[in-house]
Amino acid sequence: MATKKKTSAKKATTKKRSSAASNKSVATRKRNDLTKQLRADLKASKEALRAANASAREELKLAKAAAKAEVTVLKDQLAAVIKREKALLKVGEQKTKMMVKAAEQWEKKQVSKIQKMFKKAPKA
Repeated sequence: MATKKKTSAKKATTKKRSSAASNKSVATRKRNDLTKQLRADLKASKEALRAANASAREELKLAKAAAKAEVTVLKDQLAAVIKREKALLKVGEQKTKMMVKAAEQWEKKQVSKIQKMFKKAPKA
């Protein structure tokens, strides 16, 4: 009889991971976690910058509107000052004309008085 040799059943042994492979997987996991964290931080930074940019734009819009309003007020004030200056100049010119007219009248009176005095004066 031919006898078969019994094949011994090998024990199923768990393959031990080498420490290098273990370290590599830990390093990969940590690197991936760090990458995720950096991406999240970058996204948060971008959102914060967008919000800051939007608020800065709004602030600039408000400042621009305030400056426009101030310019309008200053233009109105300038127009009023120019109008008042023209009125004062006109009044000054009128006063000058009146003073010249009064001086001319006074001069005519004085000249006529002098002429009357010469006419009345005895001729020698």
